[in-house]
Amino acid sequence: MRVFTRVVDLASFNLAARQLGMSAAAVTRSVSMLEAHLNMRLLNRTTRSLSLTEVGKEYLDGCRTIIEKLDEMESNLVQTTRDPRGTLRIATPMTFATSGLGGLLASYRTLHPRVDFDVTTYDTHIDMVEGGFDVCFSDDRRLASSTLVSRTLTSMEEVTVASPSYLARHGTPRDPAALNRHGLLTVSDGSSRAWEFADANGVYRVNTGSALTATSSAMVRVAALNHMGIALLPLPSVSDDLAQGTLVPVLEQFEVNGGPRHVSILYSGRNYLSMKVRSFIDYAVSQYRAPDKPVALRVVA
Repeated sequence: MRVFTRVVDLASFNLAARQLGMSAAAVTRSVSMLEAHLNMRLLNRTTRSLSLTEVGKEYLDGCRTIIEKLDEMESNLVQTTRDPRGTLRIATPMTFATSGLGGLLASYRTLHPRVDFDVTTYDTHIDMVEGGFDVCFSDDRRLASSTLVSRTLTSMEEVTVASPSYLARHGTPRDPAALNRHGLLTVSDGSSRAWEFADANGVYRVNTGSALTATSSAMVRVAALNHMGIALLPLPSVSDDLAQGTLVPVLEQFEVNGGPRHVSILYSGRNYLSMKVRSFIDYAVSQYRAPDKPVALRVVA
């Protein structure tokens, strides 16, 4: 049943095999044995796609109910016998990895020393389900998969910056329209390549990428430090540069891209999570949320 539900969730025998630590042949055999036992076809297979049969859809719902009940029983047993332990697989944006995540992991491990971490950093979109991560931190403005639960932790401001040397050579822009005469350094996440600025008079949209476009915010920061142009970056990634004066803010009087972006923790929408995952989620939320300002749990669609 676990193999069958994983194949359905990933729509792939090969991906399911990789996540489960099995061979593709063993995964195929498991599903075939299940169908033989029931004497009915659960999946329609072609060379390019998988789809559930009508009876397969009904059987899948039953499998999920049984698996969740088993997970609950095992979780309850583990909770009464031992502390959280094992490896927690985490995906996080590079910006959060270099700002808030390190302290969070260190303080959590002080309480639960038997939990280890396997951290993957990213600057562009990542598929949490396909990657097999236990939890994922996200500062993405786009909504995540409807199979994930999202809990907002904090917010992160973005700031427009440039080096003093660049501004000395090219001038300091006084309004967003002036950016069209400058080299712009852009972090590309596959979405629209434009910046939006707003003040009391309205919203201004500026097309970007005239000097450099990169998937890495670290690369864009280095380009700004090397006087290539004006960059829009998360404040935590350039706070030290601003303090040292190697970068300076530009167009501070304007709100950028609709305001601060939210940092959230994402995890599977299953009712029953392993003890290490549930413990870490609860700890992360407790560290970031003020007791008198609860943020409602929401499932993103």
